[in-house]
Amino acid sequence: MVQRQLSGRGIRDVKVLAAMQELPRHVFVPEALRPFAYDDRPLPIGAGQTISQPYMVALMTELLELRPTDKVLEIGTGSGYQTALLAHLSAAVYSVEILPQLSAAAKKTLAGLGYQNINLKIGDGFYGWPERAPFDAILLTAAAPKIPEALWRQLREEGRLVMPLGKEQRTQKLIRARKTSGEPVIEDLSAVLFVPMRGEVQK
Repeated sequence: MVQRQLSGRGIRDVKVLAAMQELPRHVFVPEALRPFAYDDRPLPIGAGQTISQPYMVALMTELLELRPTDKVLEIGTGSGYQTALLAHLSAAVYSVEILPQLSAAAKKTLAGLGYQNINLKIGDGFYGWPERAPFDAILLTAAAPKIPEALWRQLREEGRLVMPLGKEQRTQKLIRARKTSGEPVIEDLSAVLFVPMRGEVQK
């Protein structure tokens, strides 16, 4: 997977590649789908949600430019696979999931793998985790029509936010926003297709 789907398609961060080589993706998907866990495609994980394809997970992680001392906020714990990858590359991960059943399953999986630097919360990701702000990097694993203001306030100066942006699936794009003098400097990166963010952002 790493050689063919990731480095073969342009992922260059050696720390991301090494972490994905080590991380057992199959334990994050339903047992019936484990034969397909390392295919380069998203897979359903229940509750209408998916685990993203390995390439997209690697790309979004690489774009965060993580350092070992960084504190990361993840919106959308999902299966916990992306959460675990972030934990490999940073000092602490704070992950918010709106669906209790997914958060509970991810908590069990992550605990079984022995992670000590992951903090999980059930709640509306639109509001982030203000008690633990500021964050060096923020990752949204579901699409929103705009950068949620509460999340932007929780990003430190020169921090990086990566997310799929767009209300309609056919018009979504992956962006990276760097906080510079309080304002977003946005890079449009590629067309993407993600499930929509739930909660306050949809109102």
